[in-house]
Amino acid sequence: MAVEQRFGAGSRVLVAGGAGFVPSHIVDRLIGRGATVVAVDNFITGAKENLGHLEGHPRFTLVEADISEPLPREADALAQPFDAIMHLASPASPTDFRKLPIEIMKANGLGVFHLLDRAVADGARFLMASTSEAYGDPLVHPQNEDYWGNVNPVGERAVYDESKRFAEAATMSYHRDRGADVAIVRIFNTYGPRMAMTDGRAVPTFIRQALRGEPVTVFGRGDQTRSICYVDDLVTGIIALLDSHEIGPINCGTEHEISMVDLARTVVRLAGSTSEITFLPRTPDDPDMRRPDLSRARSLLGYEPTVSPEDGLRRTIANFADRLGPQLRR
Repeated sequence: MAVEQRFGAGSRVLVAGGAGFVPSHIVDRLIGRGATVVAVDNFITGAKENLGHLEGHPRFTLVEADISEPLPREADALAQPFDAIMHLASPASPTDFRKLPIEIMKANGLGVFHLLDRAVADGARFLMASTSEAYGDPLVHPQNEDYWGNVNPVGERAVYDESKRFAEAATMSYHRDRGADVAIVRIFNTYGPRMAMTDGRAVPTFIRQALRGEPVTVFGRGDQTRSICYVDDLVTGIIALLDSHEIGPINCGTEHEISMVDLARTVVRLAGSTSEITFLPRTPDDPDMRRPDLSRARSLLGYEPTVSPEDGLRRTIANFADRLGPQLRR
């Protein structure tokens, strides 16, 4: 099955966090189908260069604003109603959990209300980008959307895990109480071009270290698993959910489950690196395993990821090598 396009030419879409890694790719996809897109970002973790290629585009505007505060109505690009509003604004890496805990909770706590209020006022479809972290350190494998999770509410990761769970609850409350047209996507581990090299997650860390010939650092014994998804596949799933009339939550990712030590070995091999793999102590509440049950995405959205891990990692390594070029030539 295929979901009929709802938000293309003639549609106005607000992408909160639009200068981030995944959101910038979503902006590109929406622009490519003819939509007018306004991206809002405070640049705590987003990067203007992720959207630099769209500078001067007649259907794109970038507004510097913090969604933990009400949206600035005086900005011309924000004055007209939107047809869809996408909440993708939150720091999301493990290093952010330590550095930006309050900012994360404000983005997912206060920010979700500001964006939901605007969606109700505009009659816009609202898409909430949640996370596989909503499942915590899961006791069910693979994880389906009916699983309520195993989350430490006072641990270091809770600022992200619990604020996303809160944002899901707020989204559903607006749907039930105020009739908002909403959707919730739970995003699993995503990688690809434009990831911040100091992001702190496994793929960018391993690639950066391998390209520089540094030791590739794996936490614990490296037997914890993740299911890695190339960004193009994730964007396809998110846009399909946006176009649909589904509410969710719906998992989006791939079933390519791999251990962290095997991921490190694969990156070293594909990068043609001589880096050795070293091991560091595990971080608190680091989940043992992650793999989405994609049955709901397949049946309701016709979603099927197509990029293999080796192909996606090759593309990402090439992107990182281009960006690191001056450093690699020294």
